Formats: sequence, structure tokens, C-alpha cells
Amino acid sequence: MNLSCRFGVISDLHIATHQTVQNHPNRFHLVEVSIPVLERVLEHLESLDLDFLLIPGDLTQHGEPENHQWLARRLTRLPFPIYVIPGNHDVPTLQATEQTIGLRDFPSYYQNFGYQNCQQLYYTKEIFPGLQLIALNSNHFDEEGRQLGCIDDEQFVWLEKTLESVRDKLVLVTIHHNVIEHLPGQSQHPLGKRYMLANAPRLLQLLNKYEVKLIFTGHLHVQDIAETMGIYEITTGSLVSYPHPYRIVQLQTNGCGQYELKIESDRVQAVPGWENLAHISREWMGDRSYPFMLKLLTSPPLNLTVDEAEKYIPHLRYFWADIAGGDALLDFPHFPPNLRSYFQQFSAVTRNNQLALRDNQAHIVISG
Repeated sequence: MNLSCRFGVISDLHIATHQTVQNHPNRFHLVEVSIPVLERVLEHLESLDLDFLLIPGDLTQHGEPENHQWLARRLTRLPFPIYVIPGNHDVPTLQATEQTIGLRDFPSYYQNFGYQNCQQLYYTKEIFPGLQLIALNSNHFDEEGRQLGCIDDEQFVWLEKTLESVRDKLVLVTIHHNVIEHLPGQSQHPLGKRYMLANAPRLLQLLNKYEVKLIFTGHLHVQDIAETMGIYEITTGSLVSYPHPYRIVQLQTNGCGQYELKIESDRVQAVPGWENLAHISREWMGDRSYPFMLKLLTSPPLNLTVDEAEKYIPHLRYFWADIAGGDALLDFPHFPPNLRSYFQQFSAVTRNNQLALRDNQAHIVISG
């Protein structure tokens, strides 16, 4: 079957209407611009001939009912279908509170955006002839009410039955938490593993069994494309964090029985009242980088003392901003050899020291 479609990806919107903005001194999220940035992106996307839009979670600041309501109303005005999933910020509590919706409430807000069955937190839909979307829920709560990033057994059973029934189609999977590592040692590091799906190996094994090749995620607030076992995971940065990115994907078959994805990325540089948004948000992140960098330097594998770490933190002020932008090229020649080599791992280069710039603009070919 010939397939040709074009779609957008925006993630981690963290929508906060003016009266709901929460002020935390160390937050990385510039939620003050969540609505004007989204409006700028939607204005651009509406000018394109898109077939659909994916939003892989964290639609709201922290699960506030009024923010879910605002976004659902805004999405109904778009001229193309939209498919959403919940992120950890969208359903921060199992049961609803005065401030947040509960986990089971989420589908009722987004019945027009994938959730035709309001009793289920995951769904599947043929969104284009020959193209099947499988939208998963990675939010789970343990017996003590702690929120976890994982897929429960019931969803795994549903997923395998679904994959068996769509073997003849190209499958796109979308899930909020990362399934493949996007940072060196992410699944083991205390700063990185909380962004990973706890049972990612089980999910990857199942996807590999059914030859699923494409996953779209968010959560990490980073532009990155990672691959393992021939499976590509495209994670998209946050609209409320530097560099305010979003993606446009052209998907089509070629003459060799393969699928080609041409991925382009764009950034919001300015919005009314924030004419220098890119600079402001980069500095915002740099101003709040100290606790993050201190923990990174004093945790394994570096294990520096606090006094040692504080010598290097000023030089790493923009480290996370550079990572968030994707295709980072990092080198700190004045660092000791062990530190220098550690941070060089985060650069967009191969083991042979060749440039591998594919986080923002990429051309991926997969078998049909």
C-alpha cells in the first residue's frame, strides 16, 4: 500500500492559564508563556497541509481541571485530527482533588482526541489508510499512592492483542515516558531514570516481536532521536522550555517497499511580550541549573565532593539547555580528563568521532 501523510508533533505543553500559574523558584518550566507559545505553533501548523497532530503528554501544568478544559476547547478549533495521551503532570493523583483531576478522569476531557472509550486510558485508531496509531498510558500508582512510569499487565495484554490484529499496517506508538535511553546511562542514573519507563525492556521486546519501528515520546524536555534493535524513538522537547521546539514529519513509502520519515524541527523564538524569548528561556534554565549540575557531578559515576563540583558548575551553566536543543556539541578541554570524557559522551558524535546531527532534522528509512 502506498502511504503519504504529513503530521506535527508538539509535547509537554504544560498549559497554565494566568490564574493557575504556580511559582516555584527552581522550576525549569516557563509556564508563563505556555498559551502564547502554543498559539504561535498552532498558527504555523494550521498554515500547513497536515493530516494530524500528535501530543505525547504533559498537556497541563499540573492536572488542573480548568487547564484541561481550556486546552480541550482550543484543540476543537483545529482543522485536522489531534491525538493526545496523558503525561505525569496531567494526572498527578490517582483520585481527583480540588486542584487536579484524577487518573480515570483524563479520557473524558479528550473524547474528541482519541479517547472515544472514556473507560480506558489507552486506545488505537487507524489514523490514515495503512497507518495505525497505538496510544499508551504510562502513568500508574502503587499501593501507597506514588506515581510510577510503567505499563500494567492489563495494558500489556491489550497491546499484544492489538499488535496481532494490525500486522499488515505501519504502527506508530506514542507514550509519555522514554522507552529508549536518550542520555548516556539514563536508565541507571538517578537524574535520568525517572524519565524512563520502568518496564521499558518488556515493552521493547513486545514491539520488536511485532516489528514496530516508531515510538513518539515526550517527558524529557529534550530534542532527541534514539535507536535500538531497529526501533526509533523520537522524543520532542517542551513548548515551555528552551528552545521551545516542535516537529513536522513527512511519512511516505518509497519505490523499494520501505517507509521514509523526513523529520523537520522548528522553534518559537518570540511571542508578544517576550520578544527575546529564546534568550530569556536559555538564561532562565541557566539560572536554575545549579541544583541539577550539583547532583549530576556528585552522583555516580563522577562522585565528586561538593567542593570539587562547585569548581565546575559555573562552566556547565548551559549544559542542560544545550542538551535540550538536541545535536549538542560539547567539549570542556580545561576539565580533568575523566570529566572531559564524561561530558563528551553527550555530544552528537559517533564513537569514531563523526558528527551525527539527527535530533532536529532527520531522514529515517525503515523496512515495510
